[in-house]
Amino acid sequence: MYKLAIIGYGGMGCWHHKNIQEKIPQIHVKGANDIRPELEEKARENGIYFYKSPEEIWEDPEVDIVTIATPNNFHNDLVIQSLRMGKHVICEKPAALNTTELQEMVGTASDTGNLFSVHQNRRWDKDFVTIKSILEQKLIGEPYYIESRVQGSRRSLHGWRSYKVNGGGMVYDWGVHLIDQILSMTNSPLVNVQSHLFRIFSEEVDDNFKVLLRFENGLSALVEIATNCFINQPRWYISCKEGTAVIEDWDCNGKIVKLSEETKMEWDNDIIYTSAGPTRTMAPRPAYTTTEIPLPIVETDWTNYYKNIVEAIEGRAELIVNGQQILRTMRAIDAIFQSDRECTAISCRI
Repeated sequence: MYKLAIIGYGGMGCWHHKNIQEKIPQIHVKGANDIRPELEEKARENGIYFYKSPEEIWEDPEVDIVTIATPNNFHNDLVIQSLRMGKHVICEKPAALNTTELQEMVGTASDTGNLFSVHQNRRWDKDFVTIKSILEQKLIGEPYYIESRVQGSRRSLHGWRSYKVNGGGMVYDWGVHLIDQILSMTNSPLVNVQSHLFRIFSEEVDDNFKVLLRFENGLSALVEIATNCFINQPRWYISCKEGTAVIEDWDCNGKIVKLSEETKMEWDNDIIYTSAGPTRTMAPRPAYTTTEIPLPIVETDWTNYYKNIVEAIEGRAELIVNGQQILRTMRAIDAIFQSDRECTAISCRI
């Protein structure tokens, strides 16, 4: 059994503890550390030891794995020192605030031979895995345009997420998940990034954004995070050469409409009159040329992330969220910020 300690025992730190305790028998959470002394009582109530400092964790020979769930700006030093002290490291996203920092972390992991991964747990979201299944099975052919959105209307950034010094803002918060999901769908190089970051109610960081990604193989993707949206659009909307798929929400309500086998459609010589006026191009498609099918059924579990960590430590599997993948995501995020600063699209090869 592997023993794990958590640095940062707030909301996400407690989430890690609860899920490991309930679902990962190969890992025992021994203790936690947090700079807030009031969390010592919470740790003890939850049946674990409270370390007085990260140094106490690093010096504990029983601790095999360290999970870091602090505000983003503290990740760099904690990851590097944990690796150097012989621990395997799992870090909350984003592990770093730029590519240079992340390269140092990945390099340290390589030099020490210890495992380093970022908790990109949303690769196991049911909606995302459903979309991947549609594309992998080619149910509606090759994709050429993907829209991925997370929208809400709370108009607030919780706690440290509203401060620039802590690495706050929606690009670093939800954006890193959605960008990681899109990049994991294709190995084609990302060649162009255009972003629009908004500060609607936050003085220091982005609270809403839209990003357009273009890949070398012709695929384009629109990624949007909104905290000021009062009429939500679909979570996913995918255009492929042979049909369209939509997932409306987290519960995976949605459908696929694909071309049927009988797709030949005759053009009418007469102008068709619609609510949009006279048109042939935008006239409704005959019903017999399309088929509606349900979304594929998939089963997912966030804790599969930790199961993969155990298998990777033991050499029984490759690390799913690995250094090269998280570096690719961070390079894309750097390009997003650059595009916004310069108010232009950024050519790249990521």
